[in-house]
Amino acid sequence: MRATAALLEQPGQPFVLTEVDLDEPRPDEVLVRVAGVGICGTDLEFATFFPTPALLGHEGSGIVEKVGAHVTSLRPGDHVTMSFASCGTCALCRTGSPAYCRSFDAVNFSGRRPDGSTAVTHEGREVNAHFLGQSSFADHVVAPERAVVRIDPSLDLLRAGPFGCGFQTGAGGVLNVLQPRPGSSIAVFGAGAVGVAAVIAASLSGCAIVAAVDVNPAKLEAARGYGATHTVDSSDSSAGPAAEQLAALVPEGFDFVIDTTGREDVLRTAVEALGPLGRAGVIGIGPSESMSFEWRSILNGRSVTGIIAGSSLPQLFLPKLLELNAKGQFPVEKMITYFPFEQINEAVAAVRSGSVGKAVLTF
Repeated sequence: MRATAALLEQPGQPFVLTEVDLDEPRPDEVLVRVAGVGICGTDLEFATFFPTPALLGHEGSGIVEKVGAHVTSLRPGDHVTMSFASCGTCALCRTGSPAYCRSFDAVNFSGRRPDGSTAVTHEGREVNAHFLGQSSFADHVVAPERAVVRIDPSLDLLRAGPFGCGFQTGAGGVLNVLQPRPGSSIAVFGAGAVGVAAVIAASLSGCAIVAAVDVNPAKLEAARGYGATHTVDSSDSSAGPAAEQLAALVPEGFDFVIDTTGREDVLRTAVEALGPLGRAGVIGIGPSESMSFEWRSILNGRSVTGIIAGSSLPQLFLPKLLELNAKGQFPVEKMITYFPFEQINEAVAAVRSGSVGKAVLTF
């Protein structure tokens, strides 16, 4: 079938709207008509180097139109959001940890199905697709059943897409991994969509101190509206280095920190802000290829944990997050700005500039 997609013809170049051809879903796949798709920092990062021609996008939501012969959890007409893919057969998948699937890179970042094929072609050329199980910068998606989550049809379908990655990642890092106790302290580095989701989750967990750290004063002010009790502007030299500002807030050191920036200098500040037995969650994909910190900063029981997709089982965690959102307890809709799909490059520019919290493309 034909679909309208935003192709990346060359790394680092604007997306180009064009028609592509999609395979029929295989026995373990479904065809989803996309209603909306969020733009995530991971899309923008991979757009700089992913093999082209490429079809990215991984925060899609929509309605199932067809299901493969072996699909049992979905049927045509289901409202769904999409998340990452996993093999379903390795020990980690079989014990409820698909975010750490032993084939995670192969099934999410190779641009291909596990057998090396692609469901997407353009003018006879094979397109590198299947990005994080979906490649949802298109009005239709062929996705594996394991990457698709049925949701309550009463929920706002356009809003649901970013829960499959950004909101799940930030909230899951707190709720599933760090699990802060009421009255504890946490610092969240980076106040974008992922960081704000972590701030909301920390507030829901009853943290007494929730410090948001960023270089953007507007993002920090917004973070207060989501539950941050304190903010640290690390670009404000008059206030002193971020490390000093954090030490003034919690002299004995934070119980928890989360880094969403992927920057070596930021993670070092985060780890060194911990108190004894403090835990650092690393969930940011950013510019730094390596991380380093003074070795004594991890003594006294401090630990650093890498977190993928909030360590969640999407089929269980996403409905819970969406239910919290429907009850007004996870109010991420305040940060969403909607753009028509045709304005994808304008939306990307808005995300890069930080003028929007979360951009969602609509069809």
